[in-house]
Amino acid sequence: MSDDPTVGDLVKADILTDDDVRAAVDAYMADPSTSLFGLGESYELDLTGALKSNRWVSQVMADVSSTEELRRAAARTAIWLARPEKRRAG
Repeated sequence: MSDDPTVGDLVKADILTDDDVRAAVDAYMADPSTSLFGLGESYELDLTGALKSNRWVSQVMADVSSTEELRRAAARTAIWLARPEKRRAG
């Protein structure tokens, strides 16, 4: 695994779980202004930054005709591709 893994890399390595990703999607869908979100025991992700940095996801979220299912899939994709930060001790 690289020194700067994506969420997807961490799921594949069994460091994060699909439940962690699902919780992140749920948190974003409940409040799109959610910034720092804890992933598993060791990582955190700026959800708003991760989703806004993906042009396609931004378009899907802004399109009033996008279904809830499409919005959730877009959020999941952006989170899967994002690079979370290691939590700082303390």
